[in-house]
Order: sequence, then structure tokens, then C-alpha cells
Amino acid sequence: MSYTKKILRVNLTAGTCSAEPLNLEWAAQYLGQRGLATKYLAEEIDPKVDPLSPDNKLIFATGPLTGTAASTGGRYSVITKGPLTGAIACSNSGGFFGAELKFAGWDMVIFEGRSPKPVYLLLEDDQATLLDAGHLWGKTVWETEETIKTTHQDPLMRVSSIGRAGESGVLFAAIVNDLHRAAGRSGVGAVMGAKNLKAFAVRGTRTDAYAPADPEAFFAAVDKGKAVLAANPVTGQGLPAYGTQVLMNVINEVGALPTRNASQVQFEGARAISGEAMKEPRATDGKTNLISHIGCFGCTIACGRISKMDPGHFSIKGKPEYQGASGGVEYEAAWALGAACGINDLEALTYVNFLCNEDGMDPITLGSTIGAAMELYEQGLITREEAGMELPFGSAEALVKLSELAARGEGFGQVIGLGSKRLCAKYGRPELSMSVKGLEFPAYDGRGLQGMALEYATSNRGACHVRGYMVSPEVLGIPVKMDPAATEGKAPMLKAFQDLTAVVDSAGICLFTTFAWSADDIQPQIQAACGGDWSMPTLMAAGERIWNLERRFNLAAGFTAKDDTLPRRILTEPAKTGPQQGKVAELARMLPEYYQVRGWTPEGVPTPETNARLGLVP
Repeated sequence: MSYTKKILRVNLTAGTCSAEPLNLEWAAQYLGQRGLATKYLAEEIDPKVDPLSPDNKLIFATGPLTGTAASTGGRYSVITKGPLTGAIACSNSGGFFGAELKFAGWDMVIFEGRSPKPVYLLLEDDQATLLDAGHLWGKTVWETEETIKTTHQDPLMRVSSIGRAGESGVLFAAIVNDLHRAAGRSGVGAVMGAKNLKAFAVRGTRTDAYAPADPEAFFAAVDKGKAVLAANPVTGQGLPAYGTQVLMNVINEVGALPTRNASQVQFEGARAISGEAMKEPRATDGKTNLISHIGCFGCTIACGRISKMDPGHFSIKGKPEYQGASGGVEYEAAWALGAACGINDLEALTYVNFLCNEDGMDPITLGSTIGAAMELYEQGLITREEAGMELPFGSAEALVKLSELAARGEGFGQVIGLGSKRLCAKYGRPELSMSVKGLEFPAYDGRGLQGMALEYATSNRGACHVRGYMVSPEVLGIPVKMDPAATEGKAPMLKAFQDLTAVVDSAGICLFTTFAWSADDIQPQIQAACGGDWSMPTLMAAGERIWNLERRFNLAAGFTAKDDTLPRRILTEPAKTGPQQGKVAELARMLPEYYQVRGWTPEGVPTPETNARLGLVP
């Protein structure tokens, strides 16, 4: 089967590393990665634990398709209790780190406790060693990765690490691997920093660590799946050409692009920060922002961006480290740093995105928090003296300065580093935080897309677009076209999307495959890889089981149905322009039906019947 059947437990307090067998009984229920690691976390920690205390745990997990020939089979996830939200946190990343961990012979690594001094884990096949990281503390992700590879004289080593943001306690700090791929949301990097764990370096050469249960059936299913991806206009053409930035103009036109802290739903500067703009020659030097596109391990889509900034732009004058090519802005980052702040300077957005990669920050929460600060400034609640600068909407200079301060944990950047919920509460305007359960919502406005409004309100990790991507039916017509203004039918469709997404995340493949793949394309690959019973009913039950386990964790942590809501602005202030002008998010009409189709009580609690059906202990 496509499990290595081993996990590594690293006790940072004691400085020990020990191997133990994977719980295959749990794997048969939760598949892997997101699902299986959540099961381990829920069994091993108190859901009420302080996320930044030694009692919280940090789990790096792969799925059964990670490191295989399956297209996009390079994903891994980091699972913990998130410090930004206090909810279950699972942050997914691509690149090559996940596959390398599998090549080393491990399904999962569990970090527990807190080291008395900065350390990094070196994992070379079966050999696990905790090494001093005092010389790395204070360094950026880019510096850390280069130093570790040079120290061990292995350019093929893969490194996941935190930057200065994770060290200084930025609550939305990310864990970055392969220089510009990230487990980006919920503050997993802050947990890593609180444990004094600077980096995790892995080199795997085990060709015998795992294999598909039925190789012939597996490779046949994989080849068929790759053909489907290549033939699809989104995965075969749109994403390779423009990346996720293909969405900027599309979402703006449908009137669902949150602008200036969601006070508007369309941005007049969207075209200037779009995927199309990234490919157009600059007036200053005739070069394009976009240099090339790249893929993660095993990816046949290759949606990643590599960009190079205008060397004369104010952001990088005197900063040679930013004048090379690196990961370009994706849609969510371009929106958060751009439209959410009223900024249409593509070069400034590219610079801040580089900064987020270098210092390990989630650009969605960063940009959303700065957007909230700009609104507070324009309302006179944040002064120029307090911020240390003018802070109006549209100021690219303020965006750059605040991002640099946040990365270093200095000045007003310390307040930005708390996220928008704590920022807005500090100034007596909590309703100006565009967040759910403390996590800022991404680049879709719930007034323009009713299904996304329901997704934000019900997502277990807080407002999230990649837990049930209702943009697919509401905008792209995948798998069927749904009216974005309608509320009917959204609850059952969202449940299906959420359950399938849990399967995809737990398998170790990329969610973008589902623009082309249905469960019918995914199930044969999992069945042939894992063996046993992974029929369609079993597979979808696993997705539903994972979702309910996460819900139960949050309920035990203190969340209630009252937290399944949206910012007041989205519920009461109608869209001012666009196709959905005059609309608000009609959450009250959708949420009761959602609870019903989920098999939950009107208070949002899984019923005894639902728990029994899914094999969840009451």
C-alpha cells in the first residue's frame, strides 16, 4: 500500500526522536494527511489548549498519493491548533517537501513540547537528528534554506522553515518550503516558532518505502486522470497560462471582489494587477512581471508563477536580494495586497509577496489586516503618529512599510501581526474585521456569491475558500452552473464540496485537480494505491467523517453555532455595484438547511445518529 506505515515523534522538550507504527486502523477511516493527522491531534491534545503552549502539537503529514505518480501528488499538510483562530488548523502546501518526506520513509512527523533553545530537525531516511539552530535564529526563510543546504552539502535536500515572522509571534506566520511554497494560513508558523523549531530539513532516498497496492490498476488510473486534466480548459490551458490570477478580472466583473476592506465589491484597478497585466511589457523597462510558470512535484498543471520586479521600483531600490526572480503573486495574494487595500501597483504587490515568502507570512491575512487598518485610519481611529506613517487606502508605500514592520515585529507592525480581528477590537470596531472565527476571508464577496458566504460561515478553520470552493458552480459552472444570487440548493452542494475536498486534502493531491476531476476520477487512484475498501461510499464517508471530526474539535474548544456567521458588513450593507447590486449575504436562509443536510442539530452539533453512522465516539 502507499503508506510507509511509520511516523516519527519528536519530543522537543526532551530532545528525542522515536519511530512508531502508523495506526492503520485510523488510516482506514481517515485516509491520510489532513484527516489522519487531525485524528492524531484530536486524540492527543486538549482542544482548549493554548495554541502557543508546549502542550499543543504540530504535525507534518503526507497522504497516500503523496510522492506517487499521481498528478499533483506532492502535497503535505501541517496540522495543529491555530493561534490566529483557536480552531483546528490544517494548512496545505505543495512544492517538493512532501514527496521528499515520503521518500525518506515517513507518513507523518509529530512535534511535541518546546525546545529550550532554537533547533532544526534533520531527517535523512531513517536517521533523525535535532541540531542547534542558534545561528539560524533571526534569519529569513531564504537564508535558512541556503545555509542548511550548504552546511550539509546537499542541494537536493528539501527544507521547510519559518522566517522572522514565526520567531516574533506574528499570529498569521506561515511555514515555507522550497523558497516560495507555503503552509500559509491559520498561523502554523507561529506554533513552530513558539516551539523554538526553526526548520525541518529532509532528504529521502528510500525507493522501497512504499508502493501502490495494485500497480497495474494504479498507473492505468493515473494515466487516465492526467489525460482528463490535459483536456480540460481550466487545468490544461487557463491555469498554466495565467495561474490563479486568471480569476482577477472574472471575479471583478461578477461583482464579488471585496475592495477597500469589503466596503465595495468591485475594484477599478483590478485590470492593472491581473494575470493578464503580469504578462504585458512594463512601460519602464519593456520587461514583463511574469517570467515563467512552474509546477510542484508530479504536477501536470503547473500553475505556479515566477516573477521578476522592475529594478527601478521604489520597493526594491537598494535591496539586491529582491532583484532576482522568485514566486509571483497568485490571485488571493494579489487581491489581499491589492484590491482589499485599494492598491493597483503590481510591482509593490510582487515585492510584498516576495517578502511574505522570505519571512513566512500569510499574504491573505496580512493584506486584509492592512486594509482594515487603512479603514480605521480613514475614520480617524488610527493616527499618523501611532502608525508612524500616512495610512490611506491606495498607498503602496504604506503597504510596503507596514509589511516590512510586521515581518520584523517592529513598531506598528506588531499590531498588524495580530491579525484584523484583534486589530479592530483594539480600536473598538470589531465589525470592521472581515473574518470568520478569526480567519480573514479571501478574495470572494459573499454578497456576490451566496454559496461562498455559506462556505465562509461554516468552514472549520475559519473563513476559507479551499474547504468548499463554491466559485466552481457559481462562476465557472463546474460541475453544474448555479445562480450566484440564489440560495436554493447551496447547502447540499456545499456539503458535497466540503466532503470531497477533505478527501482530496487527505489523499495528498492538489485541490486544483477538481476543476477537471470528479470523485469518479479520484476514487480509482486511491483504491489502487491503498488497497482494502475504498469504494465510492467508503471514500465519501471518510470525507464526511473528517469534516465532523474537525467540527467536534472546534465545539470542544469552545466554538458554537454563534461563530458560524459573517461580518456585519456582508450581512447588512448591500453591494453598491455590479450584477448583485443591492444584495447582502442571505446566510440566515441557508444555514438551517446546511445544519440539516449535515445531520446536525439546530445548534450546529452533530446528532448521536450522525456520530454513530460515521463511527465517531460520542
